[in-house]
Amino acid sequence: MLYRTLGRTGIRVSPYCLGAMMFGAIGNPDHDDSIRIIHKALDAGINFIDTADMYSRGESEEIVGKALRGRRDKIVLATKVFNPMGDDPNQRGNSRRWIIAEIENSLRRLQTDYIDLYQIHRPDPTVDIEETLSALTDLIRSGKVRAIGSSTMPASEMVEAQWVAERRGLERFRTEQPTYSILTRGIEREVLPVAERYGMGTLVWSPLAGGMLTGRIRKGQETDLRRAGMFKHMTDETRLDVVEQIISLAEKADLPMTHLAMAFAIAHPGVTSAIIGPRTVEQLDDLLASADVSLTDEILDRIDEIVPPGTDVGTLDMAYNPPAIRHARLRRRPLDERAAA
Repeated sequence: MLYRTLGRTGIRVSPYCLGAMMFGAIGNPDHDDSIRIIHKALDAGINFIDTADMYSRGESEEIVGKALRGRRDKIVLATKVFNPMGDDPNQRGNSRRWIIAEIENSLRRLQTDYIDLYQIHRPDPTVDIEETLSALTDLIRSGKVRAIGSSTMPASEMVEAQWVAERRGLERFRTEQPTYSILTRGIEREVLPVAERYGMGTLVWSPLAGGMLTGRIRKGQETDLRRAGMFKHMTDETRLDVVEQIISLAEKADLPMTHLAMAFAIAHPGVTSAIIGPRTVEQLDDLLASADVSLTDEILDRIDEIVPPGTDVGTLDMAYNPPAIRHARLRRRPLDERAAA
């Protein structure tokens, strides 16, 4: 497996990063089976694992910790903080108070003394970015963290964080973790160029577009993945129309759908690693088999015709929307002002 440098950190990582979200109650609750999957990925040459405190409320970190016994020093280990970990309103977010407390919990669950990449899982508009970077800087200087990163951060906030770090003498974000796939190419417009400009590595998540690019989601067909309309993005007719075109392209290229999707995700020069999230050994085997696939310019040109560069076809249910999009009050003047106008 050919390794890539994670931004300008000097850390070498595999082009596939093993995502651990599906290990635990929300995916595969069998710890022994999950550990077997992790070991098989490591034996295949993957040296990069990404998890988060909130995945099955810490259970994913616990499974990863058990799996890495005796192998920790050869693995680049990433985890994240931000999402709620309890009913206490302070057990969440990007405040110094929570970051300093939660790093200890993650270290304990992961059975390690340090984390190679500690990421804020989502931007937190209630916290000054200087407050967050200050806390993360202290973790680096204490030796508990090697590098820090962001996830789903808009390009403008990525730039602001870099400026704050420089002006305040703080550690800066070395990575960004955005969503990216054939169906979700919006980050090509600003996020990836900004990451490249600041020497940031990128770990892209959901390269299979939340299951849409597995070949199992077809227009006019009911499958277990679409049952009861569980995910809106799987019933989006526009996305389904595009998926049919991509399925046709994969068939003409004599490639499994998943292989086409994964090869696309790691073809962009701004992408360091694509996160895979297998729940079973069979899923892992299929994804590992795609590691050596390279797409020709002809195939990439055809993908550009189907989904133009820098555009999204619909959105994933779990995609990040900033407060200005989520809250109507931030998009509308007060009623009395509108009436006066």
